[in-house]
Amino acid sequence: MVKGACNCGAVAFEIDTDISDVFVCHCSICRRFTGSNGISVIVVDNSLFRWVRGEDHVVTWKKPNADWQAGFCKVCGSSLPGANDESKTFVPAGLISEGGQDLKVRHHIWVGSKADWDEIRDSGKQHHEAFEG
Repeated sequence: MVKGACNCGAVAFEIDTDISDVFVCHCSICRRFTGSNGISVIVVDNSLFRWVRGEDHVVTWKKPNADWQAGFCKVCGSSLPGANDESKTFVPAGLISEGGQDLKVRHHIWVGSKADWDEIRDSGKQHHEAFEG
């Protein structure tokens, strides 16, 4: 069981599986969403993810002409899980409070679009665009 919450605790969620793989997206959309070099996420099947509390505090933004959507807490502004496509949810890795001891960056995606100042120095596999696997 994996648990996570936003900064203020108004929104919480659980994931019903072990997690280990972190994906870091370096695209311009994720950079703007976080105000940093991108976003580190865990990707899980929708059936394994559930909101525990505060779903009414989740505000979403959906990228035009895409399945991807980003969530954030309307109380504290923390990034929150969002839809990656019809079957997957992406969960910002920094929200994990329990069950994330085995997390490791495995993949960097959209590296071809990363900021010039962004230096990748870990052993995660780099993908010029999206990860297909």
